[in-house]
Amino acid sequence: MSNQLSATASAGSPVKLTQGLIALFAICCGAIVANLYYAQPITELIAPDIHMSNGMASLIVSLTQIGYALGLFFLVPLGDLIENRKLMISTALVSIASLAAAAFAHQPGGFLVISLLVGFSSVAVQILIPLAAHLSPDQSRGKVVGTIMSGLLLGILLARPISSVVAGHFGWRAVFGSAAVLMTMVTTVLALTIPRRQPTHQATYFELIGSLGHLVRTVPVLRHRSLYQALMFASFSLFWTAIPVELTRQFGLTQTRIGLFALVGAIGATSAPVAGRLADAGHTVRATLIALVVGALAYMPTFIHSSWGVAGLVATGIVLDFAVQMNMVLGQREIYALHAASRNRLNALYMTSIFVGGSLGSAIASPLYEHGGWPLVAAVATSFPLLALAHYLLIGRSHARRHA
Repeated sequence: MSNQLSATASAGSPVKLTQGLIALFAICCGAIVANLYYAQPITELIAPDIHMSNGMASLIVSLTQIGYALGLFFLVPLGDLIENRKLMISTALVSIASLAAAAFAHQPGGFLVISLLVGFSSVAVQILIPLAAHLSPDQSRGKVVGTIMSGLLLGILLARPISSVVAGHFGWRAVFGSAAVLMTMVTTVLALTIPRRQPTHQATYFELIGSLGHLVRTVPVLRHRSLYQALMFASFSLFWTAIPVELTRQFGLTQTRIGLFALVGAIGATSAPVAGRLADAGHTVRATLIALVVGALAYMPTFIHSSWGVAGLVATGIVLDFAVQMNMVLGQREIYALHAASRNRLNALYMTSIFVGGSLGSAIASPLYEHGGWPLVAAVATSFPLLALAHYLLIGRSHARRHA
């Protein structure tokens, strides 16, 4: 079956994705993207062990996301030139080496460089998702992407509780060692199962990278969707980088309980397949408005969490995750429907903007918390989806209606 899929994909003709292959795509995406988030809830454990100050601890998360953004911009576009499976496997091998190195790092500078490399090498997931979009028919592309994104988003959300529990019982180094083993297994599965796809686009690497600017200038849908999701993801990253500190210092939660908190937040991933179906049915404009409004209102419980306790923070986590994941899938569905030959580059630009926003949110988490505690974090985090909503109401919605 794998060989048949490989031949068909290489020839450029459509391939019917089976439910098994879609599930495999989703599992692999979740396992790979989890590498970006293992460190997020355990920075308070990593920093003192490698002699890093508390103020610099959030750099671990932000540099991982910056590395991911660099990989998205400079590596993922190669999916429009190079055979996709080979590119994925090569990138995954670098990821294995980086995670193993993180498990043995002892110096703060070295660990930050490794964090950058972990992020850079985790972009294999963003080669896999456009491949799934290429293989899926137009009428069900949103459903397929939404299903695969649910696996990816579960990977994002489950990485935190798994990391917290493993670190609490075996130490933080075991987290990265285990991740290296998992990536070895995933890479083996990818090598044996994922179909080949040889792009037909002809260009040099520098021409390929140069074309990114042209796409930004000439594709307004890309600009609008990238802005919305970058702002939403900035809020998402700010929340999930600061929340372990708040739960530890104000509520005295252990790493295991912080892990359970993050596990409950994974409920928000249920919006991904819902968003995909709404997009396929032509409801992108209305669904986008709902996602941005819900994101803007997500922090309301946290402003009164002194009386709600941890429950207010749980509510914010679930609602925020739901809104962010919904908006992400809606954006991807629109972007994947544009130019098939440019799909990897469009995805690279979209995801780069998202993780630039995410790295901003992560980078400011520690300074904001140290200066103003959770109220300042919540106020700044709320401003990001409010900006996205304002842009959508004033500019983006009318354009989205015309595009629809």
